[in-house]
Amino acid sequence: MKICPECSAKIVGREDKKFCSDSCRNAFNNKMNKDSTNFMRNINNKLRKNYRILAELNVDGKSKATRDKMLNKGFDFEFFTNILQTKTGNTYYFLYDQGYRSLDNDYFMLVKKEI
Repeated sequence: MKICPECSAKIVGREDKKFCSDSCRNAFNNKMNKDSTNFMRNINNKLRKNYRILAELNVDGKSKATRDKMLNKGFDFEFFTNILQTKTGNTYYFLYDQGYRSLDNDYFMLVKKEI
């Protein structure tokens, strides 16, 4: 006899069934996948916010924005997911597929990676 890992109820049905119901399966997986600490949750929230700002400012896949415009929307330049160094020496900072690089006069080139 198998027991549900979420609610400890008896599992009835298929031999390979792991949970007694869809709600128990969902509750168990939500617990397993949630951010384990406030620190992680706060960083993930900042990354999501930065991503949304870049996506909003870069609708066409390639555009420019000023530092002030990005900061006014709440962009935090300390949080990004990866850095790309080009052969020409340009440094792009990416949040998943949305990226930016510094230009002259406090402007930034915004780009989107083709996936």
